[in-house]
Amino acid sequence: MDWFHLRYSFCVLLRPATVHDLELLLRWDEQPHVVASDPSDGWDWETELTRDPDWRWQLIAEVDGRPVGCVQIIDPAREETHYWGDCAPNLRAIDIWIGDAADLSRGFGTSMMRQALERCFADPAVTAVLVDPLRSNVRAHRFYERMGFRFVEHRVFGEDECSVFELLRPAAEEC
Repeated sequence: MDWFHLRYSFCVLLRPATVHDLELLLRWDEQPHVVASDPSDGWDWETELTRDPDWRWQLIAEVDGRPVGCVQIIDPAREETHYWGDCAPNLRAIDIWIGDAADLSRGFGTSMMRQALERCFADPAVTAVLVDPLRSNVRAHRFYERMGFRFVEHRVFGEDECSVFELLRPAAEEC
């Protein structure tokens, strides 16, 4: 048993997000810590929860049946808005957040990210995973670095100054 399982005695399960999660996601989007980490992104949950493109996975994280966070995994080369610009094939990009502030720093995000990475790298063609926290979100930078991500570059997405981090397949196998 590794240090994570010794320290935390809970099980985080990821399930597909559905239209039944709309009120929850809208409430989470208004939480100050969520706004601070993603101030200019409109998720358009009302529309997006009714769609199921084959390049995106929207997941709700639950602990003992209680929703605690959300994960979105996309194929950035195939994503419709081309948010990431021109991307090589065989990449994935992850957005992850904890919904309520009371659930921060409890290990849920670490478990969510490990499971998301397992899903990404379950496809043998996937070579790397990208994340883009705000440049000012030093706490998120440390989290991603602990997960094995390495800083790539500073980049502006829309109105947001972000730091792009990447996790290559060999490093992922050490998580």
